[in-house]
Amino acid sequence: MLLLTGATGLVGSTLLNRLLAEGTDVRCLVRDPRRLGAQRVRVQIALGDLTDPPSFRNALRGVQTVVHLAAAIRDQPQGSIEEVDCIATWRMVEAAERLGVERFVFFSALGASSHNRTRLLRAKALAEQAVREADLRSIVFAPSIVYAPGDRWLTLLERLALLPAMPVSGRGHASFQPIWAENVADCVVAALRAERPEAHARHELCGPETLSHNDIVRVVLRSLGRKRALVHVPTALVSRGLHLLERLTGPGAFATWDEAELMEVAMTSARGAADAEALGVRPQRMAAVLGLG
Repeated sequence: MLLLTGATGLVGSTLLNRLLAEGTDVRCLVRDPRRLGAQRVRVQIALGDLTDPPSFRNALRGVQTVVHLAAAIRDQPQGSIEEVDCIATWRMVEAAERLGVERFVFFSALGASSHNRTRLLRAKALAEQAVREADLRSIVFAPSIVYAPGDRWLTLLERLALLPAMPVSGRGHASFQPIWAENVADCVVAALRAERPEAHARHELCGPETLSHNDIVRVVLRSLGRKRALVHVPTALVSRGLHLLERLTGPGAFATWDEAELMEVAMTSARGAADAEALGVRPQRMAAVLGLG
C-alpha cells in the first residue's frame, strides 16, 4: 500500500493516474474526496490533512511507502507555510517511523536552505533535514519550478497578459530550470521502481534549459500569441501592494508576496537535467510543452 498526500495537486494528480494505471494500491490523505474526481472510487480514502496529526495514524496503517507531495506556497486557513510544509512533514515522518513504513518520498525544492530569504525554501530545508535524519529509507526530489499548461501560475500570467503591458516583479533576472509536471511524475514512478542500495537518495529535477523570469514570461506570451512590453515593478512596491491585498481579501488573494518572492530567488542545479535523465526521463523544453514546437 502506498500513501499519497497532495493527490489533487499539480504533480499529485498526474502521479496518481500513473500509479493507478500500473495497478498500485493507493491510499490518499484528503480533506474532501470529491476533489479526486472520478479517481476517488479507485483509491482508498483517508480523511484528514497535514494540520491534523491524529489523522496520520489511520492513513499510515499498513502502508509501505509514503509519497508526500502536499505543500503550501502561501499561508492557509488551516495553517501557515511553516506549519504545513515543515512541522507537518516532521510529524508525518515520526508517525511513519512508529508505524513501520519502509520508504518515505518527499518533495523539497531547489535552493532550499535554512538561510534562504523565502519562507517556503526555509521550511522545505528543515523538512528535508527531518526526512534525511529519520530511520527510514528515503527519496528526496528537489525540483526547480514545476508547471503545466492551465496550472494556477500560468493561468495568472495569462490573465496578466490581457493588460497593455506585462508587469514583472523586480528585475526578472532570477534563473530557473522549469520542468513539466508530467516529466516530474515520470521521475517519481521511475524512482519508485528502482531499488537502490543507499538508505537516502536525492534527485534534483530540472528542465533542459535555464531561463530567467523574464525569459519565462516571454515564452508564455509567445504561446498566447501576444506581444507585450515587460514592465518591471520595483520589488518594494510589489511587496507592499501584495501584503495590503492579503489584508484586504484574506486567503483568497489572487497572489501573495510569499509567492511573488519565489520568482526572485534562483532555482537551478549545476547538474541540469542529468538526474531526470538518469531515471530514464528526458524533460521537455517549456516552449515545446506550451505548443511552440
